[in-house]
Amino acid sequence: MSDLEQGTHSYSTPSMDHKRDHSVTPPSKDNTQHFEVAPLARALTPGGHPLDTSQPSFPVYHRKFGNPSPLGLFAFAFTTFVLSWYNAGIRGIKTPNVVVSMCFGMGGAAQFLSGQWEFAVGNTFGATAFSAYGTFWISFGLIYWPSSGILTADWAEGELESALGIYILTWFILTFIMLLGTLKTTLELFLTFFFLDLTFLLLACAQFMQSAQLTRAGGAVGILTSFIAIYTGFEGIYTAETSYFLLPSYDLNRLYKGNKAQ
Repeated sequence: MSDLEQGTHSYSTPSMDHKRDHSVTPPSKDNTQHFEVAPLARALTPGGHPLDTSQPSFPVYHRKFGNPSPLGLFAFAFTTFVLSWYNAGIRGIKTPNVVVSMCFGMGGAAQFLSGQWEFAVGNTFGATAFSAYGTFWISFGLIYWPSSGILTADWAEGELESALGIYILTWFILTFIMLLGTLKTTLELFLTFFFLDLTFLLLACAQFMQSAQLTRAGGAVGILTSFIAIYTGFEGIYTAETSYFLLPSYDLNRLYKGNKAQ
């Protein structure tokens, strides 16, 4: 039985510093003494590490972090939903300035914060994605924020459209890189990034070609993207502990395991 299972821990300290009243073995050749101490009073919760002895005079309290992914997915999905309706030309809306509030609040701040919390729980992919797209929405909101003066600058003919096209194309490239990181996750997460990448491509081409048809097409694909992202976010909300039903999810690892089996 290990020291952990017995409730005791082994420590090694220099003999000159050892002054505690415990059973002590004679010093070894390296002038080190070994002794056994009684188990410390600890309050462990899921995620705790019982071998944490950095402060032996105090109990060790560990906290279990919640899942920040649903917040990040909802922040992304609903902001995309609003903007995509505008891009698709629904209700005849041609000026998307109303979405600026969503860009700064839900899509920007909430999503960026969820990315920082993903760092805390050790999810590098989620932290990178949510932090990056949170800053995307903030930067996008700044473009259409009247006080920024970006749209009202002294642009030459076609220059603004080219600048916006390059801006959106940059996010197409980043999204493609992130898409490759979903190949061993779930089908719904893969489809979220796949259709998001297609959305960016259509909107970038729409700016370069100054095509209203491509803008509407990008809006339609963006609406589809938002619905898939909403579904993926609900998977993290509807769990066995909180819901009477679970949403179906397809693990892409099954494809690799199936190919190896064959």
